[in-house]
Amino acid sequence: MSSISTRQILLDQLATLRLPAFRQALEAQFASPHYDELSFEERLALLVEQEHLQRQDNRLRRRLRQARFQQTAMIQDTDFSAKRGLQRQFVLQLAQNTWIHKGLNLIVLGATGSGKTFLSCALGRAACEQDLTVRYFRLPRFLQEVKTAQLEGVYPRLIKTLSKTDLLVLDDWLRDPLSLTDSQTLLDILDDRYGRSATMVATQFPIAIWHSRIPDPTLADAILDRLVHNAHRINLLGDSQRKIRADSIMAST
Repeated sequence: MSSISTRQILLDQLATLRLPAFRQALEAQFASPHYDELSFEERLALLVEQEHLQRQDNRLRRRLRQARFQQTAMIQDTDFSAKRGLQRQFVLQLAQNTWIHKGLNLIVLGATGSGKTFLSCALGRAACEQDLTVRYFRLPRFLQEVKTAQLEGVYPRLIKTLSKTDLLVLDDWLRDPLSLTDSQTLLDILDDRYGRSATMVATQFPIAIWHSRIPDPTLADAILDRLVHNAHRINLLGDSQRKIRADSIMAST
């Protein structure tokens, strides 16, 4: 059997085995004489590494698609200036995701435009990068999706999916006062996740007034009990990040 046909058979087998990065890297080795100087083990290690890196990248892309973040945000792009009240060491510690593995919660507080969504998405991405499952929702949209799932008869499947999600991010938390039905739904979901999975909420409303935005005092107590007592907190300060970016753009034109 000729060398060329042997190589083609090998490449075809790698395609059948669904090792595209390995196959591409092997084609590069065949095409370059520089690899001839390497040992078999060294060349094999390069091929395996390429396939491994490609699979990691594919997994991350899949996690990010599933998360449906509102913004493309990364921890390294976070503004840690003193006026924002953000402690760099604390945020970097959160980005290690130990709190998620422990089933704890995170509450991100701040005025409109203070960067709550950016930080929530950045921490969510950090979780995706460590192969954790994340789902991001704005609370009004989340409650609408729940109602749609109930009408279409797929609510149990949605609940099962959410219960297996490592981190659930609820942005615009309590932006609108809850109805009695929505309050019960949230309690059911939070109760199902309590102590097993992590939940992050981002809101402009101080915790002290959450109770008043939930119609039933008993449900309010139960929801806060499952969210607040085992939660880390971040309180964002300073001017609106949107205003700061707009002023910067205007100044450069």
